[in-house]
Amino acid sequence: MSYEGIIRVEPDAGNLGVFIYYGVVLGVRVGPSPEELRREFERVAEELRERFGGPEGLSKDPVVQAYRKFYWRIGIDPTKTRPAGEALARRLLRGRGVPSINNVVDAGNVVSARLLVPIGIYDLDRFQPPARITLSRGGEVFRPIGGGEERLEPGKPIMVDSRGVVMHLYPHRDSVETCVRDSTRNVLVVAAGVPGVPAELVRRAAEETLELVSRYAGGEAKGVWRSP
Repeated sequence: MSYEGIIRVEPDAGNLGVFIYYGVVLGVRVGPSPEELRREFERVAEELRERFGGPEGLSKDPVVQAYRKFYWRIGIDPTKTRPAGEALARRLLRGRGVPSINNVVDAGNVVSARLLVPIGIYDLDRFQPPARITLSRGGEVFRPIGGGEERLEPGKPIMVDSRGVVMHLYPHRDSVETCVRDSTRNVLVVAAGVPGVPAELVRRAAEETLELVSRYAGGEAKGVWRSP
């Protein structure tokens, strides 16, 4: 079975400059992260210190600035709600570490912190494909991880499955309905691109995440594809 086309960016979101690279990993075993994976965060922290010195240097990075600019464009203050990659990198630069979730999610967080590209990982069996990245019409229900039910305003980029389940607010919040859990066996990996971020960097983020998930959680990686 081919998983190409399992997710697509619709023209309305594409007009904002949204693009993604994605792939799947089949047959994962979700569990606690092994020590080797936790040490990946230490290696990333050292790389970040060499590149940026500290948070001030990070904030000047063109990739960080591109995601911040996109946040402003969609009505989010990035000084209060940090883009995912920047938030992870800041924690590591400040020596705070990144809380461990599980071997699948941690693999995505390692890549996101290193490359500053948001990574979404979803239970492939808990949504009805094809998924679409589009603009909200207003009134859609979103059930975020760690939060209560919300009704969405119109004009926000979202990822929604064919049933209308909102899986993601692009590119920063995921739904509890399609999150990775202990029973997850197959996952969809999405690397989120915005204007000003090199496509090759987003592709690399997807590739590295697929490789790390397969290495630390098992399974067979397939992809990478781009939309649009």
